[in-house]
Amino acid sequence: MAQNPPPTPLLFDRALLVRRQLRAMALGAETFLFDRVVEDMNDRLAAVKRQFEAAADIWTPGEGLQTDLRRRLPSLARLAPPDSGVEELQLSRGSLDLALSALAFQFVNDLPGVLAQIRRALKPDGLLLAAMIGGDTLTELRQSFAAAEAECEGGVSPRVAPFADLRDIGGLLQRAGLALPVTDVDRVVVRYDNAFALMQDLRRMGATNILIERRRTPSRRATLLKMAQIYAERFADPDGRIRATFDIVWLSAWAPHESQPKPLRPGSAKASLEQAVKKAKG
Repeated sequence: MAQNPPPTPLLFDRALLVRRQLRAMALGAETFLFDRVVEDMNDRLAAVKRQFEAAADIWTPGEGLQTDLRRRLPSLARLAPPDSGVEELQLSRGSLDLALSALAFQFVNDLPGVLAQIRRALKPDGLLLAAMIGGDTLTELRQSFAAAEAECEGGVSPRVAPFADLRDIGGLLQRAGLALPVTDVDRVVVRYDNAFALMQDLRRMGATNILIERRRTPSRRATLLKMAQIYAERFADPDGRIRATFDIVWLSAWAPHESQPKPLRPGSAKASLEQAVKKAKG
């Protein structure tokens, strides 16, 4: 008897994410990463020489993407981010020419499932273009907190979300049934006066800890001070300012279509590599 696959483990508290993003807006949102992504997304779309009649923005926080792309994509619909663990896209099969997402996928519990839903919603030769936080983002903060907790508390708690790397994401696009996958990374290194200034920016990005397995008690003052000290010792420039890495992972892929280039079948080549090398040497 076939067994149902085990449920996807929930890493992120989606309801808490919504509250944190609302708090960030109330504090005065810090948008330098988002602004960079929107500008880059405009450039990438401009390089695609075709018209998109039916487009959807998948879970991008806020209205910034809508505001910026409305003139180019007047039919752009917005799917609001879910506030629960149910990550279901209310999209009909084959209803989209274009699916976009900006800085949302890093907080998805079941990214393979969401990509598969997008694949079903795309028309043949429809495009997915998205940017998410990934790679070595906040590696300096992660290392500093781990060292401080190990020294001050004798253990380490999860504070920074795990981020997917480039190879993982390329594999997920193929697994979802998308064709011609392309991934690349835009690395942004930002400098701050100290670790607490960085943490304040993360609050204003709505990007503080939303892991379900996060520590539920306030951080000890001694641990925070030690973290800031370690950060400054290991990741400061000669002028004393610290570095913080943000990796923006870009992913694009197409719903399969007969017009797209396809790899040759094994053994179908008409000339061997050995023959080509011999001919070149002759």
